[in-house]
Amino acid sequence: MSNALIRSRVAFREPRLDRPRFLAEVYGACLRGRVLDVGCARATLKSLIRAREYVGLDRTPESDVQHDLDREPRLPFPERAFDAVVCADVLEHLESLHTLFGELVRVTRTDLLVTLPNNWNSARRRLREGRGAIAHYGLPLEEPRDRHRWFFSFSEAEAFFRGQAARHGLEIAELRALEKPRPTLVRAARHLRHPSPVHYLNLYAHTLVCHYRRPDQSR
Repeated sequence: MSNALIRSRVAFREPRLDRPRFLAEVYGACLRGRVLDVGCARATLKSLIRAREYVGLDRTPESDVQHDLDREPRLPFPERAFDAVVCADVLEHLESLHTLFGELVRVTRTDLLVTLPNNWNSARRRLREGRGAIAHYGLPLEEPRDRHRWFFSFSEAEAFFRGQAARHGLEIAELRALEKPRPTLVRAARHLRHPSPVHYLNLYAHTLVCHYRRPDQSR
C-alpha cells in the first residue's frame, strides 16, 4: 500500500450528484458489503454502488436512519458494524468533528472513505478581488441551514488525515487531490507562478479524498 498523494482533474459542478458518482466510479470495489453513508443527503450513492446492504444516515427524508450529527456526533451502531463507511464533505459542517471521526473508525470493519473540501480554493478569488462572499461562510441575515464551522487549507486537511491514521492505527490506502480540469496553458502558468506543490494545491485543489483501511483487514 502507498500513501503517496495522487492528483486527478475532476469538477463537481453539482456536488450532491457529482461527488457520489465520482466515489462510486473510483472506489466502488470497496463499497460492496454492508455500507454506511454518513451524511448521505439524498442517498444518491445508494443506486450507484453494488452494496449488499446500504444504510444512509442523515436528517433528510431520503436517509434510512434519521440522525442529527450536529446534535449527536456519536453513531447509533455497534463496533465494526459495517464493511465500509463513507463520509463525504460532512466533517467541516460539525462542531464535534473529531468525535465523529472517532465514531467513523469505531463502526468501520475494513474500509473508511472520507473527503474534505479545500476552503482556500473557494476563498482565494473573493479575497483577491476584495468583494463577494465565500461559500458556506459569511454573516447572513437569517440563520443558514448549511454552513461550515471550520476554515482550513488543503495542506491542513492532508495533515489531519495523516494524523488521524496514526492516532487510530489505520493504513492510508490512497490520498487523492482533486482539481478542476483546466487548459494546459493555464495549468502550466499556475505551476510556474507556484512551483511549490504545497502552495499550488492549497490554491487550486478543491477536494482531498482519503481511503483508509484497517491493517488487520488488508486485502
